[in-house]
Amino acid sequence: MALEITDANFEELVLKSDKPVLVDFWAEWCGPCRMVGPVVEEIAKEYDGRAVVGKVNVDNNPQISMQFGIRNIPALLYFKDGQVVDKQVGAVPKSVLAEKLNKQLA
Repeated sequence: MALEITDANFEELVLKSDKPVLVDFWAEWCGPCRMVGPVVEEIAKEYDGRAVVGKVNVDNNPQISMQFGIRNIPALLYFKDGQVVDKQVGAVPKSVLAEKLNKQLA
């Protein structure tokens, strides 16, 4: 299952991770976010142990959202060694998200 990432645990779970991290910035009122949500959960299961997959509720965690300039959601950021290395904004097929994560695992 995707981890719940918050302003409080972001540094520990994302920036200090020794694995690539996919973070889904979302909100409950966002229709496209609800389409991407189940896909993110599938990726979390498939990449368990190889990558960290988490979700940030932008309404509850404004600090992280502002820090990374999140204006449109869903926004999926890819981190490696504490740095943003890729991103995807908007609803896209699972294959697109997985391909970007695979690049970080290579």
